[in-house]
Amino acid sequence: MADILLRIMEHKRTEIAAARDRVSMAELEQQVQLAPPPRDFAAALRAHYPMGMIAEVKRASPSAGLIRADFDPVRIAQTYAAHGAACISVLTDEKFFQGHLDYLRLIRAAVDLPLLRKEFILDEYQILEARAAGADGVLLIAECLDDRQLVDLHQYTQSLGMQALVELHDAANLDRVLRLNPVMVGVNNRDLTVMKTNLNHCIELRQRVTTDVLFVGESGIHSREHVQRLMAGHVHAMLVGEILMKSPDVGAKVRELLGN
Repeated sequence: MADILLRIMEHKRTEIAAARDRVSMAELEQQVQLAPPPRDFAAALRAHYPMGMIAEVKRASPSAGLIRADFDPVRIAQTYAAHGAACISVLTDEKFFQGHLDYLRLIRAAVDLPLLRKEFILDEYQILEARAAGADGVLLIAECLDDRQLVDLHQYTQSLGMQALVELHDAANLDRVLRLNPVMVGVNNRDLTVMKTNLNHCIELRQRVTTDVLFVGESGIHSREHVQRLMAGHVHAMLVGEILMKSPDVGAKVRELLGN
């Protein structure tokens, strides 16, 4: 596992413990009762056949540093919705990505598209936080979770009416992910050990996944030509963030990638 991922996970455990001290599981469960009902994330992507876009609200990253200085999460999400995105991913990690859970709450109040909490999920508490904030789905990263954790967190996500986008990079994790019978599988094209991307990575793994599982390509998608390669490889959807955040005209870049 890459050093950066280990550092993130170590910090995340401390962060979760502090959050539990501030707000109990029981309090979060009460908040969930007041949250708007979850929407069908996968169905929204399928409705945009042959390619649905999960557009990401992302201010910074460990590899790129600050990506967008004029960062207004609500305005960015509204731009995504207006120009053809099917769903929105909201990065909530504070230390490494300069995100915040409040961004999710604010976007839910302003935009009708299904929302994914993009986070390093290690505990049920984070999933409950996501639902209380209005998320419709969460990201589960296979490289961060052992078999028991992966099963338990996937089941807990479903118990709250949400869907999990189960992500992997290492091909060795694909079989353990597929044993979950997931609604969605995402393949991250970025190798965190060398911080390089290979678009063909998700296209190659796509061949090992049945078509009833919604398949998402992640990272390294920068142009319409890249999107066309994904479609030719029968990839159903794409998660795109950094290239949108770096674009002077975010809406125009969304339309370009989608061919609109």
